[in-house]
Amino acid sequence: MKNFFLPLILMCSFYGVSQAELNKYKYIIVPTKFEAFKNENQYQTSTLIKYHLVENGFTAVYDNDLPVDLMANRCLGLLLNLEDDSSMFTTKVTLTLKDCLSNVVYTTVEGVSKEKDYKSAFSEAIKECFVSLSGLGYKFEPSQDNALPTVSFKNDVKRIEEKATAEPQQNMPNPVVQQKATLEEQSYKSLEPVQSNIGKAENKPAMALPKVDYKTEGAGVLYAQAIANGYQLVDSTPKITLRMYATSQVDFFIAEGDDHNGVVMKKGDKWYFEYYEGEKLMGQELNIKF
Repeated sequence: MKNFFLPLILMCSFYGVSQAELNKYKYIIVPTKFEAFKNENQYQTSTLIKYHLVENGFTAVYDNDLPVDLMANRCLGLLLNLEDDSSMFTTKVTLTLKDCLSNVVYTTVEGVSKEKDYKSAFSEAIKECFVSLSGLGYKFEPSQDNALPTVSFKNDVKRIEEKATAEPQQNMPNPVVQQKATLEEQSYKSLEPVQSNIGKAENKPAMALPKVDYKTEGAGVLYAQAIANGYQLVDSTPKITLRMYATSQVDFFIAEGDDHNGVVMKKGDKWYFEYYEGEKLMGQELNIKF
């Protein structure tokens, strides 16, 4: 009986620890191309893994389509990796989850298949890997470990206040006259404040906003692909036409293009690219698909 219950107790403890570790992370990042393969989504491994993750309650995202909060804080997600240890007649894979410091947080059981067709073999092996992830009862629980760092100036303000209150000397009159009256020297100098001739600055004159006529022709579909701090817009060629970098304003981006630099902004439900040609403000309506 001892030989039966001991492995069972150890297994329950392992699953409890694993669940607690995984609950710290909001996302699981699935590469569109694993290091073990030459092509993207080879044997449909990326789409299959993402499907099984979602089926088991995880929030899975592709590495080329990260949400804004994950781009801002990479430690919110775990990066999934597929380790291929296949031989000539047997397909063997293991899935690992690593944090933002490349530490292994979780490793699945090894999935094995003897199917001859590669697509069927990897599908069966990956499905076996998820036996150890199913039923964990995963639920994201935010913690201080994955919170964005904050800066507090509270103590600095306190020190400044203490210094300010300690330095002034009380009951020390400010002299308005500096004088000497001795046999050797007689002098007199007034230290009264002199009225300044500097007047109050007038209000800044209002500047008229420049007029811009937005071009709508040639506004083909542009596909937004996530990059560091923003997106790149790709047409159907495919060719990168613009790079958009996030600012502190929502739906307002600094834009860099081959011919012009400017800004991309959203007005209503439409996107526009504004830029200068000489002293003239130009605009182009954009049809962006995120």
